[in-house]
Amino acid sequence: MRSRSANWFECKIRYEKVMDDGLAKKVTESYTVDAMSFSEAEARITEEMKAYMSGSFTVEDIKKAPYKEIFFSDADTADKWYKAKLAFITLDENTEKEKRSNVTYLVQAGSLSEAMKNIDEVMGGTMIDYVQCALLETSIMDVFEHKAS
Repeated sequence: MRSRSANWFECKIRYEKVMDDGLAKKVTESYTVDAMSFSEAEARITEEMKAYMSGSFTVEDIKKAPYKEIFFSDADTADKWYKAKLAFITLDENTEKEKRSNVTYLVQAGSLSEAMKNIDEVMGGTMIDYVQCALLETSIMDVFEHKAS
């Protein structure tokens, strides 16, 4: 497992896909890219998708992702992306009350249980007390990291 922090954007691409029965159907798929701005995110997703598509496609939507960090898996079966909401537990020194700070991550895994294991693997190396609040499978097809030239 490795983790990467960046400014992530979720992009929706609409194109005509040939289905298993041979018929063409318009589909919309979600992808994530790291970029510094909306215009850079559009340019990056357009460039990345050119390699995978023979026909035309449109960028339907771009929005800032609710996560700043992504946990990548090296496992061959890790073909899904899960959105994980963790609550970090800290103690307020003045009031001596427990305080929770919610943080969202994107986790690559093959199953829900594997995603939980991956979160524990990454977070286990930290000294932060946390609770897993939510873990949901997303419709994200792939994540494209920035490549150094």
